[in-house]
Amino acid sequence: MNNSFRKNILITGGAGFIGSHVVRRFIQRYPDYGIINLDALSYAGNLENLSDVEHAANYQFLKADITFMDDVVRAFREFNITDVIHLAAESHVDRSIQDPAQFLKTNVLGTLNLLIAARDAWKQESNLHRFYHISTDEVYGSLGPEGYFTEETAYDPRSPYSASKAGSDHLVSAFFHTYHLPVILSNCSNNYGPFQFPEKLIPLVINNILEGRELPVYGTGQNVRDWLWVGDHAAAIDLLFHKGVPGEKYNIGGNAERTNLEMVELICDLMEEKLEKPIGSLRKTIRFVTDRPGHDMRYAIDATKMKTLVSWVPEKTLHEGLKETIEWYIRNREWLAHVTSGQYQSYYKQHYGSNE
Repeated sequence: MNNSFRKNILITGGAGFIGSHVVRRFIQRYPDYGIINLDALSYAGNLENLSDVEHAANYQFLKADITFMDDVVRAFREFNITDVIHLAAESHVDRSIQDPAQFLKTNVLGTLNLLIAARDAWKQESNLHRFYHISTDEVYGSLGPEGYFTEETAYDPRSPYSASKAGSDHLVSAFFHTYHLPVILSNCSNNYGPFQFPEKLIPLVINNILEGRELPVYGTGQNVRDWLWVGDHAAAIDLLFHKGVPGEKYNIGGNAERTNLEMVELICDLMEEKLEKPIGSLRKTIRFVTDRPGHDMRYAIDATKMKTLVSWVPEKTLHEGLKETIEWYIRNREWLAHVTSGQYQSYYKQHYGSNE
């Protein structure tokens, strides 16, 4: 990569689900930006997610780990990093219950390393730079049947995952107040779409249907989530990177609340139509399994600030997004086969019983 770009943006976790959509969007929309994708390529990082843009003139992949300070400092020096979009994170609640230390290491220590490197690299004219940290609505805890998370909602994390993300959020805010680092922070609701690793609900259900397996649902399936199309999230990240106010935080939601059971049933109905299966046949394969510890009942985001200040609203409806997602996974069975081999089989058996 040459030094002629107007910006050199370090996107961490760019080989992951949300990260790959953000990397692709910035590569294609901003040819005058150099995009450096830093990813450790852990189980959910997959360079196949970016095979269509891997040869772009303004793109460079760097295999590195944000938990190693030497890796982070080397990236800043070698690529003259002007901005950061930080997506790299351990992100699955079930795995955080199994191994909380890894979540603390990646999400807190990794974020701290990036903040220190940015502070030291941007001592002069820091107002010309941006450090954009992407977080989750899970830091706010669990809602009852009424109300929404706003940017002023107090943090109340309930799992090792959400606690580690809350810790990283507080570090980002602290670096703004203490060092005047030009940070932007956003908290999003549940994302879905192409390239999502099938430990998460929607791709897990789609993959199980394609493989002829039962469909596991935690507890009674009444936990509520707000669903956000990943393309709409990438568009919001684009807007906030360019128009967000340093020191501010923004909630990004999909305005699409559903219980987990409702979501699974909707996927069943759409896949019956797509695969020409008998109506109601897939719902019969739903199986309720032991609920996970500390399972938050409801998340729901008030995204008024996004609409008011940066003119962003989600464009794709849940029905449209699910149909497109299902069609993508059906067309990309080879991708699914690659990511669900090996470690995924052990993970599935541990959390949902037999994988036969």
